[in-house]
Amino acid sequence: MKSRKSYQKSRRPRPASGGKAKAKKPTTVPADAVLVNGYSARWLGQRFPWVYPKELESVRPKPQQEVRILGPDGRVLGRGLTDDGWIAVRVYRHDEGPLDDAWLDDGLSRALALRRAVVPAKTTAFRLIHGENDGMPGLRVDHWSGWLVCQCDSPAVVAMAERVAVRLRDHHDLEVKGAYICYRPDPRDPRDPASFQPRPTKLFGPDLHDDVEVVENGMKLGVRPWDGPDVGAYADMREVRQWLASRWEGRSVLNTFCYTGAFSVHAALHGASSTVSVDLASPVLERVEANLARNGQHGPAHEVLGSDTFRALDRFRRQGRRFDVVVLDPPSFSHGPDGVWSITQHLSRLVSAAARVLEPNGWLVVASNHGQTAPKAFRGDVAEGMKKAGGFGQELAFFGAAPDYPCATTFPEARYLKVGVWRFVKG
Repeated sequence: MKSRKSYQKSRRPRPASGGKAKAKKPTTVPADAVLVNGYSARWLGQRFPWVYPKELESVRPKPQQEVRILGPDGRVLGRGLTDDGWIAVRVYRHDEGPLDDAWLDDGLSRALALRRAVVPAKTTAFRLIHGENDGMPGLRVDHWSGWLVCQCDSPAVVAMAERVAVRLRDHHDLEVKGAYICYRPDPRDPRDPASFQPRPTKLFGPDLHDDVEVVENGMKLGVRPWDGPDVGAYADMREVRQWLASRWEGRSVLNTFCYTGAFSVHAALHGASSTVSVDLASPVLERVEANLARNGQHGPAHEVLGSDTFRALDRFRRQGRRFDVVVLDPPSFSHGPDGVWSITQHLSRLVSAAARVLEPNGWLVVASNHGQTAPKAFRGDVAEGMKKAGGFGQELAFFGAAPDYPCATTFPEARYLKVGVWRFVKG
């Protein structure tokens, strides 16, 4: 089963030293404030949403406090919440106003307005709050047919997540049946995730006993909000599937690392002649079959296979079995029967193995959510894999995340998802 736990490495370098400004520091720092150095002040002036511990010129406060952020000259640069992890302060405002209900409602209204503009009709699965890009550092909120799943980077933002969920339920024109809260710690955080990463917790709403059915452009999928953050669907790939909708007709499709089968179901709904869904995790394969069935696409033309992807590709190659389209959506890191998988080390090998089971001029759909891999390096690994398979690729389309996962110009770290469609030309 794949995981969405990788994040983009900050493109803003951390200061090697204090980087102290020459401006005179305030003689005292109020209890409700922190003092940052000139390096941090310059980045905060560009609306960067984090303050690192080394940038503090005052005593580091306890976590979960609302503080004003003061520059070297004593000027207020913003307001945020403190933490004791790899980030010292997450910045929610770039003025001195409080983090009150009026501020929160204004931000939530902006976020809702964007989603109403970009989320298609007949779609009930989307990202509602995209962390730093929506002015809510450390918090992501997904909407699954009325159920909210609030993903927190740290316990320091849990109280904010609870406030957001309640305000969305009580003060905004949005269907909210219930809400869960869960953690998604950043791998750069020095704290042990086990110390603060309990099972997802219900904030409010009725008890759930069955999958919640969500809709994406008419396709039905079952999700489990109580399993957050990976509930059973990835809405960030919506635009990729929509582009492929008119291009599945009559094609045989192999969907590897298939998770709960969204690409298989989508292909079947749009006229694919056959689908094969491969995943090593047996429990998710039952969910693939359930998703095919809820869309009326179960039957012998739609095979579900429990296997390591490399072993399946090798078996298909030896059998001479070929496909018109192969989907590769691997995790960034995982452990399998043949050892550790790393997308930074093994993507070209995976692409090469997949290209060898393509029909002549077949298509590869390759995805990576590893934020530290730049698009240029990603494309390079794909090209190297096709070269190893004895051919080259023609890029037909390239995607980032769907528009309800926006990337703020002040936070390029948000550009994590890369998805390309290539035609493989042999020889």
